Amino acid sequence: MTIDDLDLAFEDRADKGRHRRGYRKAAASGKKPKRKGNGGKTAIAFFMALILLGGLGAGAWYGFDRIQGYFTTPDYDGAGTAEKVNVEVKQAQTATDIANTLVQVDVVKSAKAFVDAADADVRSKNIQPGVYGLNKQMSAKSALAILVDPKNKIVNGVTIPEGLTMLSTFKRLSEQTKIPVKDFQAAAKNVDSFDIPPYWFERRDGKKVTKSLEGFLFPDTYEMPPKPTAKQVLDLMVNRFLTVTGDLKFADGVQKNRGGISPYEALIVASLAQAEAGNKDDLGKIARVAYNRVYVKDMPLQFDVTLNYGLEVAGKRTKASKDMTQSDYADETNKYNTHLFKGLTPTPIDNPGKQALEGAMDPPAGGWLFFVAIDAQGHSAFAETDAQHEANKVKAREAGIIN
Repeated sequence: MTIDDLDLAFEDRADKGRHRRGYRKAAASGKKPKRKGNGGKTAIAFFMALILLGGLGAGAWYGFDRIQGYFTTPDYDGAGTAEKVNVEVKQAQTATDIANTLVQVDVVKSAKAFVDAADADVRSKNIQPGVYGLNKQMSAKSALAILVDPKNKIVNGVTIPEGLTMLSTFKRLSEQTKIPVKDFQAAAKNVDSFDIPPYWFERRDGKKVTKSLEGFLFPDTYEMPPKPTAKQVLDLMVNRFLTVTGDLKFADGVQKNRGGISPYEALIVASLAQAEAGNKDDLGKIARVAYNRVYVKDMPLQFDVTLNYGLEVAGKRTKASKDMTQSDYADETNKYNTHLFKGLTPTPIDNPGKQALEGAMDPPAGGWLFFVAIDAQGHSAFAETDAQHEANKVKAREAGIIN
């Protein structure tokens, strides 16, 4: 309703008052007053008043609802969506620790909602460590109800750690599911049978694409269906990889931060960092070393882990770096020999975890070309020049890390 509409309504009320006074004057003089057709105006005014009151009421309710939102704790409603996620509760974690984990994977809307629910339920003090399957976007109370019941822990779970090669993953899966390794190998051969978008097998470095599931078997704890097939198990792992990289916006992040490099190349770098890093703190820096050597300086990677991967693929025994020989470094039959061949490897060399993917997607800035482990915790020292690298190797020898 506009201001003009209100003016008309009030004018109509004033006219009606004047009409009544006129009627009284006419009655006193003995004359019959003239009546005007004001019924239409009265109805319009009444209708306009109703609209005004309705609008004011709706506005007041909307404002109250908005203000109330600032004083309530954000929370989802009900039991959540059909999308499930496995959440690990670790030993000695507090309700706040658990809440933060649940928020990160979008199980609950806010940490405070979960902490409030836990404070109101004495059973929350006895949540047992383990892996639980929860729906995404649950109410905090619904999520807590699952976690406080030990019966909800995943007991038919299979855990695959970060950095295992595809073959090692098959062996681990076979141990826990009793499915023969050869069944996993057979299922993995038909890469096109998995729902991996085509862009994941594109390269921009001029090298031929070698399709493989290596790199796509995401390390995690999985709840197995009853009597699963090898294909079903691998589907779970591939789909988890696609979910995690989708949540990370990995492909977009690579395009933004590493323009000119394909997501597949960045996945290869993530696998290299996962294999070389003795400590998670160094994952991003090692990714940066790989990028610098391959794309900036046109240097060979010279990573022993790639040479070993080639040995494993060929069915040969892998070696510690100290046991590598000059013939190993000169072996042209090993296509993963980055001492001999420049550029990235034909495929990833293991299955990297989330932090390795993040490090490859957006590594820290630095001109490093070398690194060497320098302490028992696996931390590495990084260098831009040969002289700096030699000084770091002295530290490593003093710490007894290398000979």
